[in-house]
Amino acid sequence: MSAAVEVTDLRFGYGDRPVVDVSRCELEQGASLAVIGPSGCGKTTFLHLLAGLLEPGSGSIRLMGQDLSELSGAALDRFRGRHIGLVFQQFHLMRALNVRANLQLAAKLARCKLESDELDGLCRRLGLDGLEHHKPSMLSQGQAQRVAIARALVHRPPIIMADEPTSSLDDNNAKQVIGLLKETAAAADAALLVVTHDQRVRGLLDTELELKAPA
Repeated sequence: MSAAVEVTDLRFGYGDRPVVDVSRCELEQGASLAVIGPSGCGKTTFLHLLAGLLEPGSGSIRLMGQDLSELSGAALDRFRGRHIGLVFQQFHLMRALNVRANLQLAAKLARCKLESDELDGLCRRLGLDGLEHHKPSMLSQGQAQRVAIARALVHRPPIIMADEPTSSLDDNNAKQVIGLLKETAAAADAALLVVTHDQRVRGLLDTELELKAPA
């Protein structure tokens, strides 16, 4: 059985400036990985490459056994929509919509049928029950982050990718968010990849990949 994420000899840069240089990275289904390193070492670019939002200069990326270089345009969009749940550093919640409507919109965009009881169950698991009719402006930062995580999970993706999910949180909330991501990924047997420069995350996930700025 193929790993959820397989990266081989991945290179990416802008012009003559190298940004990402990863010889090997592998993440099994149900496992978690922290991609760590200082600001500017290409961590977010690496995540965007894995999500198919950027095209590598060379090397290969396989997700769920699929070589991303074989997909383009609408086919790549469909694959991403079915297989990847993205948690961005900025939550990008729709301000005019309440929590429930934000999640329903995410399911619609992913072309996923989301039953009412499934949505209620997801909200309960993420501690959002009772907040379903609140708009983003009524939520705390931690609550909004939970909505962003829930939105990434509505289509039950086998791979979850989170970009700097603890960057603006205190120690207690940072640990809670990583625990929440691990718990929700484990419940779905999903692979979890967290990109972070936060040293507090070290040791909280199964394995680590440390990036350094390419020479």
